Amino acid sequence: MTRSARLRRRLVEQLLDEDVLHAPEWIAAFRAVPRHVFLPRFFAPAGGLWAAVDRGDPGWLETVYSRDVLVTQLDDDPDRWELARRTGPVAGTPTSSSSMPSIMAIMLEELRVRDGHRVLEIGTGTGYNAALLSHRCGAGRVSTVDIDAGIVEAARERLAAAGYRPACAVGDGALGFPAGTMFDRVLCTASVSSIPPAWLAQTAPGGLIVTTLNRPIGAGLVRLVAGEDGTAQGRVLARDGRFMPLRAHRLPEYDPLPTPSRDDWGQTRLPMSMVLQPRRQFEFFAGLALPGVRAIRLDNDAEAASFALVHPDGSWVRHRKRAGANEVAQGGPRALWELAEAAYVEWCELGKPERDRFGLTVTADRQEFWLDDPGGRTWPLDPRDNDPRDN
Repeated sequence: MTRSARLRRRLVEQLLDEDVLHAPEWIAAFRAVPRHVFLPRFFAPAGGLWAAVDRGDPGWLETVYSRDVLVTQLDDDPDRWELARRTGPVAGTPTSSSSMPSIMAIMLEELRVRDGHRVLEIGTGTGYNAALLSHRCGAGRVSTVDIDAGIVEAARERLAAAGYRPACAVGDGALGFPAGTMFDRVLCTASVSSIPPAWLAQTAPGGLIVTTLNRPIGAGLVRLVAGEDGTAQGRVLARDGRFMPLRAHRLPEYDPLPTPSRDDWGQTRLPMSMVLQPRRQFEFFAGLALPGVRAIRLDNDAEAASFALVHPDGSWVRHRKRAGANEVAQGGPRALWELAEAAYVEWCELGKPERDRFGLTVTADRQEFWLDDPGGRTWPLDPRDNDPRDN
């Protein structure tokens, strides 16, 4: 057995131990598809910067078969890797990656693929996920699209080298596959602020769409069942995942925050971790109660790491821990932290619902979440549909 084959088997064992891989078909796919073919080079964290790593470097193969997300592009610029190779680690924002194998396994299993299904993947990336799909579904059953022509060409070459030939296209993933083929399953390996209508138009009635949501707080996985008339309905999934957004769905930059004075700070009983950490089940509901609010990690100060929430209307709140206590300062037209505290009280009164008690309905004129029953209370999926600046 080759070294890479041993590492693939070890990766599968880790995914089994994490309880994210169950189906024999996907176990076979992860054992068979050589991830290293799709990751000849990548960026590795290096003291706040990004170092360039390729197949000749020590530890390259072990890292490829680790459980980590591996960044493959910075700032939408294919030349950044070469620059980092020449000059040393560089600064940059990740804009393409090979996702954590665990979240890939979760999404592939949640797709509920059956023999004979035609599958569309939105976000080709390295091509590794398309290879896993191709191994499971067979020749001619998988199509993949990405907006970056360079990424698509590299993925096509690596897929062919591994023995897979899905249909690869360059285009805006929000518009579906350029040929207009109908699919039984649609899987988006990027996140979206709302469900693109083109996906529903290209999904056969009864087909499934699995994607992640680009919500500033409370993002995660959803699975929708396509209807007969361009509608869909489904659930938020208990198993979570976070992905980079499609380029058209990226969030705008925020303005610098004011610096609070000493008298602006006051204590709160609600820690910021309750609002921001996915393992705290309040996070999903907090995102519903704070539409459009983003979380920002600020630089460490002399006492402790601090965080902020911001909204495009200029509202903001800073949070810090000091002497073991949670403190906040806020400003702008709305008191965001008071809204967060009120939302926590409401969440408790509702029985502390976890994320999988929420569902999602998509029609031509609305996309909204609901709790337990689509006929009850609703919240818009896209915060721009409920912007306080429009009221």
